[in-house]
Amino acid sequence: MRDSENRFARCGESLSHRSLNQRTIRDPVYGIGVGVHSGEKVRITLRPAKPNAGICFLRTDVRGAKAIPASAEHVADTTLATSVAHDSVNVATVEHLMSALWGLGIDNLIVELSAEEVPIMDGSSAPFIDMIDSVGVVEQDQARQFIRITRKVEVNQEDALASVSPYDGFKADYTFVANHPVYDQYPKYVEMDFANDSYIEHVSGARSFGLEKELAYAQSIQKCLGSSLDNAVGLSEEGVLNREGLRYSDEFVKHKLLDAIGDLYLLGKPILGAFSGYKSGHALNNKLARAILRCDDAWEIVTLKADIQSGAGMPILHGQIYSEVNLSRG
Repeated sequence: MRDSENRFARCGESLSHRSLNQRTIRDPVYGIGVGVHSGEKVRITLRPAKPNAGICFLRTDVRGAKAIPASAEHVADTTLATSVAHDSVNVATVEHLMSALWGLGIDNLIVELSAEEVPIMDGSSAPFIDMIDSVGVVEQDQARQFIRITRKVEVNQEDALASVSPYDGFKADYTFVANHPVYDQYPKYVEMDFANDSYIEHVSGARSFGLEKELAYAQSIQKCLGSSLDNAVGLSEEGVLNREGLRYSDEFVKHKLLDAIGDLYLLGKPILGAFSGYKSGHALNNKLARAILRCDDAWEIVTLKADIQSGAGMPILHGQIYSEVNLSRG
């Protein structure tokens, strides 16, 4: 066993240990919203899934549609959002939901949609966390698997960079680059270690954002048709347009980090490593995920152990939304 694994799997004679198990939701739950780009009303239903099933999307409005795996290899478009597809069936704007599922440690889930786009809700991942909180999370009888990074993988696109490096746990930093007087008033760099920092408390509420003057162009290319101050932070040349202001002083850069976490969770398993993004967006995040999959000498699949008496051994501080422990054998 490598030294890095020892941090999460210390076997003491007097302590009980168990594997960190996979998780799903206890009961189905649904919500209704609009697609931020399509402007269409959509019903979303989250359903429990069996161990090792992973996360998948199912379009209930398309007769005979097959489930689309939440997979980096199924990403079909990254223009202002991340979309996945299988054959001719598409599901758009998956990143906020995927980010929420990472934050709660959800491994197995069926996501049913009545239209082509995951609803934007309030522009953050917090409403999805609230949905799941209303029904609870259950543990299953299969050990959770992690992608442990063993050497650095880096991709670039012009001056933008994204990378993952070895690290015992998961930490992430992001640098937001924007030359604008309003953006210049707020922090553009964030770094968090998620063994200590709560995703739910410090990241999940960060909303999408954009400049008011850019909205017309986005709508001219059939994007942001459902965008409003109810689901995004709008910016004029003078400041924030939303009456309530920002949720965090660094909300802009934290939303970029939220997006990156969601895009990387399309790897299908949580990363044990350090992510760094400089000016990266959905396209570069997906490029990094695909590069990781190609570089099979840069990672390995591991399971970890947790000390259930002391609570030690948790490499990622996931939301503790446990309704019960359900050792599902389905």
